[in-house]
Amino acid sequence: MQRRTLIRLSAAFASLPLLQGMAHAQAQPPIKVGILHSLSGTMAISETSLRDAALMEIEAINKAGGIMGRRLEAVVVDPASNWPLFAEKARQLLSQDKVAAVFGCWTSVSRKSVLPVFEELNGLLFYPVQYEGEELSKNVFYTGAAPNQQAIPAVEYLMSKQGGGARRFFLLGTDYVYPRTTNRILRAFLKSKGLADSDIEEAYTPFGHADFQTIVANIKKFSQGGKTAVISTINGDSNVPFYKELGNAGIKAQNVPVMAFSVGEEELRGVDTKPLVGHLAAWNYFMSVRSPANDAFKKQWADYAAAHKLPGGARRVSNDPMEATVIGLRMWKAAVEKAQSTNVDAVRKSMYGQKVQAPSGYELEMGDNHHLYKPVMIGEIRPDGQFGVVYKTPRTLRAQPWSPFITGNQGKADKAL
Repeated sequence: MQRRTLIRLSAAFASLPLLQGMAHAQAQPPIKVGILHSLSGTMAISETSLRDAALMEIEAINKAGGIMGRRLEAVVVDPASNWPLFAEKARQLLSQDKVAAVFGCWTSVSRKSVLPVFEELNGLLFYPVQYEGEELSKNVFYTGAAPNQQAIPAVEYLMSKQGGGARRFFLLGTDYVYPRTTNRILRAFLKSKGLADSDIEEAYTPFGHADFQTIVANIKKFSQGGKTAVISTINGDSNVPFYKELGNAGIKAQNVPVMAFSVGEEELRGVDTKPLVGHLAAWNYFMSVRSPANDAFKKQWADYAAAHKLPGGARRVSNDPMEATVIGLRMWKAAVEKAQSTNVDAVRKSMYGQKVQAPSGYELEMGDNHHLYKPVMIGEIRPDGQFGVVYKTPRTLRAQPWSPFITGNQGKADKAL
C-alpha cells in the first residue's frame, strides 16, 4: 500500500511541469486580431460573410489550442460602407485595441483608405478580395486575385472559341477605383488584341444603384454590332437589381454572356437565377469544387453557421473571398508560430513561402511579392445558384501586381518587396 502511494505521489510530481506549463499558457493574455468589414450599408451583402468566416476560423484555431498556447480574441468593427470610417476604425484597431493583424476590407477604395494608416503604424492587413493591382505594400498581404489571375484570363476565355468568340465588350462597373482601373487595363489589353475603341463601351454607376433599365437597354443596342460580352465589376447590393433587370430584358447567356468579377454564391442568394443560367463569373474558388479540402471547408462552415444560428443555417453558401479570408488566417497562424512572435516585421518574413492546401483543390503559396500563387476558374451560373466550373488552369499562377498593359509598368510587373 505504501509503495502504491509513493508511485502515485511520484507521478503527480512528474506531471507538475506540464500542469504548470498549461496554467502559464492559460494565464497569458489573448492575441487580439481585428476584423474590419462592413456589416451595414451597401457592401454588407458581401462583407458580412467574411466577418463570419474569420470568426469561424478563429474559433477553430482556439479549439485546437490557439497560437503558441494563447487563444485568439477577435475585435470586430463595422465601418458601415463608409470609406473614411474604414481609416478611423483601422487606426482604432492598431492604436487602441493593439491587434496583431487585421483581416478586412472588400472594395479597393476602403483598402486605399486604410493603407496609409497601416504603413504609418506598421500594422498588417490581410486583404481577401480580387483587385486591380497597381499597388504593393509591405504592410498588406493580398490573398485575393491580381488582374492576371482573374480579369485578363476571363477576357481571354470570352474571346476564345470555347468562350463564344466575343469581339465587342461592354465594361460595366461601380464608379470607384477597382472597376475604373481594371477596365483601363482591359481596354489596353483588348486594343493589343486588335479591337478598336468602337468595339469597347464603358459605363459606371454609383454604389447602391438600383435602376438598370437604361443600361441594360444600352447593352442590348451595343450587342447588335457583333458578338458581344459584358464584363461586370458591379459591387455590393447593386448586383441584385442588375441581374433582375437582365432577366426581365431576356438577355440570354448564349447571346450576350455577362462575366462578373464581384458576384459569387453569396450575391446570388437574393436573385432568381433561372433566367441567368449560363452567365459567368471568374474567381479562384467556387463552392461546387470537388476536393477533400473543400468538403472539410464546407462542413466546417455549415456546422458553424448552424451552431451560431446564422441566417440560412447549415444551408449557407461559401464563396471565393471567404476562402481567401480563411487561407489568410491559416497562413498568418503558421507564420506566427514559425517566428514565435506576433511582431509584424518577424511575421512578415515568415509569411514568404507559406503554403496551404486550399479548398479550391490547389496548394497555394505566398510569394515574396505579398500575393498568393492562385489558380483561375470560370464558372457558369446554374439554376440552383451555384456555379459549374467550365474552365480552370492546370496550375497556380504567380501574381503580377503591376499590369504589363499599363504604360510604365514594363520591367516591374513581377517586382518583389
